[in-house]
Amino acid sequence: MRRLGFLSAALLLTAATLTACSAESVEGDDSKPSASGSTAPSGAPGGAPDGGGGLSLADAVKKIPVAEEKRAGYERDSFKHWIDEDDDGCPTRQEVLIAEAVTAPQEGARCTLSGGGWLSYYDEVEVTDAKKLDIDHMVPLAEAWDSGAHDWTPERREAYANDLDAERSLVAVTAKTNRSKADRDPAAWMPPAQSAACTYLVDWTATKLRWDLSADETEQAALIELAEPCTDSVVEYEPAS
Repeated sequence: MRRLGFLSAALLLTAATLTACSAESVEGDDSKPSASGSTAPSGAPGGAPDGGGGLSLADAVKKIPVAEEKRAGYERDSFKHWIDEDDDGCPTRQEVLIAEAVTAPQEGARCTLSGGGWLSYYDEVEVTDAKKLDIDHMVPLAEAWDSGAHDWTPERREAYANDLDAERSLVAVTAKTNRSKADRDPAAWMPPAQSAACTYLVDWTATKLRWDLSADETEQAALIELAEPCTDSVVEYEPAS
């Protein structure tokens, strides 16, 4: 299923609701913004599992199970991507690019894209050439493996790597920031744009909860500390089937 575009609405909400994040500075090969205020952006995953209007970021972080990471056996090829799940000719990469475009690109044969414009929220860079964008797995494939995906079936890993059913799972960002991030968690890397901090923490936490992934003690401690300025941030997610 092709994702619904929501970037423009999210950007408007971000400007109004990231005040708490901008008050304090947060410093911080895997390839969206979501508002961090009390109102979820259009197209965000429906409802937190508790049935309310979502969880505060601090409370959501505490719901992530804590466990040691297990890297043994990881191979990037263990996560098949980019697939064309709905057989419409557009693989996952193109689906994300189309959904997140601020200015819609033209679609050619075999879903080749030309023109268009994007905003990489990690670094607030405007991009007009899709080839300069990577599709980042919000929680990188290696980190997902470490945090529970090593016990998954190949089918579930494929579903994770191509998750178009949650707006927070995949994001189009500049190749530079994606490769700077690599497979690091928020204890070791945060987006360079200060305005992205709370959004990124919400997206990271929502993805971990959606896929029932764990965090090690270092990651949990970093998430708790980094989340302190994000007092208005709300996490909504729908558990993956």
